[in-house]
Amino acid sequence: MAFKMAASIAFKAGIPDASPVLLEPICSLSAYIPDSNTGDIIGELNKRRGRVLGMNPTNDGLQEIVADVPQSEMSDFATAMRSISQGRGYFTMEFARYEQVPSHLEAKIVEEAAKLNNED
Repeated sequence: MAFKMAASIAFKAGIPDASPVLLEPICSLSAYIPDSNTGDIIGELNKRRGRVLGMNPTNDGLQEIVADVPQSEMSDFATAMRSISQGRGYFTMEFARYEQVPSHLEAKIVEEAAKLNNED
C-alpha cells in the first residue's frame, strides 16, 4: 500500500513539473482540382487550420495543392471537395507527424475530458 501511495503522490507532483502538452496528428494532403476551384479549396484548407505548402500544375490540366492539415479537421473534407469541385477533384492524405494543439483548442479539449470523467 505504501508503494501505491508513493507512486500516486509522485505522479501528481511530477506531471505539472514536466509541462505536458497535448499533441494532434498532422497529415500531408495532396489535392488535385481544376484551376477554377483553386481559391475555394485553399480557403477551405485555411478554414480547417491547414498550411498550404505549395501548388504544382499536373499533366492532366489540374492543380495539385500540397498542404499540412490536422487530421481532426478533415472528417468531412471529401464532401466539401466534391461540392466545391463539382466532383472533378480528388485528394490523397497520409499521416506525417504530431504537433502541439493550439492553446485555445487545448482548453476546450481538457474541459470536455473533465466533463466525461465526472460523468463516469
